[in-house]
Amino acid sequence: MTTNSSAETTSPIALSTSDAGFADSLADLLKWDTQANSDLVQSVSAIIAAVRSRGDSAVLEYTQTFDRRPSASWAELEIGQERLQQALAAIGDVEREALRAAASRIETYHRQQAQRQPASWSYTDELGNELGQRITPLSRVGVYVPGGQASYPSTVLMTVIPARVAGVEDVCMTVPMPDGQANPLVLAAAAVAGVDRVFGIGGAQAIAAMAYGTQSIPQVDKIVGPGSAYVAEAKRQVFGPVAIDMIAGPSEILVVADETANPRWVALDLFSQAEHDASAQAILVTPSKDLLAAVQREIAALLPTLERVDTIARSLASRGALIRCRDLSEAAAIANRIAPEHLAINVARAREAQVLDEVRHAGAIFLGAHSAEVMGDYAAGPSHVLPTFGTARYASPLGVNDFLKSSSVIRMDTTGVETVAQISAVLARGEGFDGHARAAEARIGHFDHNSG
Repeated sequence: MTTNSSAETTSPIALSTSDAGFADSLADLLKWDTQANSDLVQSVSAIIAAVRSRGDSAVLEYTQTFDRRPSASWAELEIGQERLQQALAAIGDVEREALRAAASRIETYHRQQAQRQPASWSYTDELGNELGQRITPLSRVGVYVPGGQASYPSTVLMTVIPARVAGVEDVCMTVPMPDGQANPLVLAAAAVAGVDRVFGIGGAQAIAAMAYGTQSIPQVDKIVGPGSAYVAEAKRQVFGPVAIDMIAGPSEILVVADETANPRWVALDLFSQAEHDASAQAILVTPSKDLLAAVQREIAALLPTLERVDTIARSLASRGALIRCRDLSEAAAIANRIAPEHLAINVARAREAQVLDEVRHAGAIFLGAHSAEVMGDYAAGPSHVLPTFGTARYASPLGVNDFLKSSSVIRMDTTGVETVAQISAVLARGEGFDGHARAAEARIGHFDHNSG
């Protein structure tokens, strides 16, 4: 690991719940504008409109420009199965085994999840009508994998495998290839996860192509996966014709710790999310004055030794915090206020259950000192696609259920239709819909025994 002696070592802001104005200070720290600026919105709108009207040619033009591939042809944009298998064979044995081991753990977790998801069911009511619910998977899913600034083979596994477990028949994947270069681990991960088709395109044009379909890229039912501000805005604009998983924001971690926590481990856990980008947020909440001081020392000592030191320093200085609270109950209350993407509960085992019971809002919860957040990023099992900027108040991690849908099932015959038809006719006329009422009344006493 190299040392960058010129890097900033600015500490996160220090706050205390006993300070006057703490609530306002915390609110300021958590502010994040989820609305894209008008120029970005207009740019994305223009890209989507061009892809809708011109299909492949527009996708190719934007890819040639934005991914610096001026001589690329459309034939080069789809990455075939043979190339995926070649990438899997070409990577090192250690990397190949890590991909397969992570994939196995992720699949095992989501198969357990699938067994606990809502299932198809039906019952017969007191009138003899059959009512129920039918669960079916989506037919085709589009996965967006970031690739402009960094490569994420883990995102391939975390998005594709839950879809496969759910029973999705067709999984398409798009990933940017700046200068025409594809990350071998990303392609190998696609081979391990079982992606059907891979396209080397990124940005808003990839989202538009999957949302509306082109001559070469099929329209999907749902788009999942994180991306840049342009990708997030494109997902926002195409929602409706297709479903989306969420609008992902900067990465977040909240560590709730007590005096038993290892300060070096806590500092490293904060770094693990702060290194994503300068907008990421890393916060420690603890009632221990000694731990706060020790973590500050570890940050100062370790930060200059990290490869992404400048990014971490900017993140900690602009959006990080070390918060002193009165006790762990207050720490849990702060966690519920923040509703973090990642919540690490690093307290004595005897206190874990207390804190966990009091926490209601978090994307992923890591219990105990050894349950580092990074394990969830790569190989623990649950998907690392998680709700951000407080949306864990109502949103959940990506999982099998995101790739399933339900249909209501209704079957009536002469023994049960009359009562329901009379009720329906009364309510329909109350809403001013005579046609509805007459359609219901037509079934009363006139059941066709050859139908149904």
